[in-house]
Amino acid sequence: MKKNRILSALNRFAISLIRYKTMMIITFLGVILSLLTLPSTQAADDVIIRHPIPGSSFPIARAVEVPPSVQQVYLSGQVPPVVDDTVDKTTITAFGDTKTQTVGVLKRIQSILEDLDLTLGDVVKMQVFLVGDPAMDDRLDFKGFMEGYTQFFGTQEQPKLPARSVMQVAGLANPGWLVEIEVTAVRL
Repeated sequence: MKKNRILSALNRFAISLIRYKTMMIITFLGVILSLLTLPSTQAADDVIIRHPIPGSSFPIARAVEVPPSVQQVYLSGQVPPVVDDTVDKTTITAFGDTKTQTVGVLKRIQSILEDLDLTLGDVVKMQVFLVGDPAMDDRLDFKGFMEGYTQFFGTQEQPKLPARSVMQVAGLANPGWLVEIEVTAVRL
């Protein structure tokens, strides 16, 4: 009788041990499966959403959503290169009109981004500072800016649009500069 009770207790213990080990194996496999699917879940979380302006073809995003898992890269404001080194470097003639300066600044930004293994398509936010052009009664040359900007953004080669602000400022550090642009880019 005592032997039967001992065998019965050992049998219950063995069954409990088997159930425990089975639960542990199932739990372990569940953790492994979760870890294996993590990269695809994270990739889905790394999607940058660009919201266009409804009913508009204007080449900026109304808003851009950046997930917290994405690295942000802030570029300092960039100014235009000299295009005519035969004139005084504090004149607009040395740097060109608003369109010329915009193209020069965006080429500089493009080069900096490439050095960081990024592209203009990675830009999610842009702030543009334009000085009023004396040739336009000290008003900013928005048309000239857009002619330069649309060579780089909203094109067939680079359709991604940043959220953007353009403002007129009283002046920049060099009296010849009409354009300064700073951007925020993201790295997936």
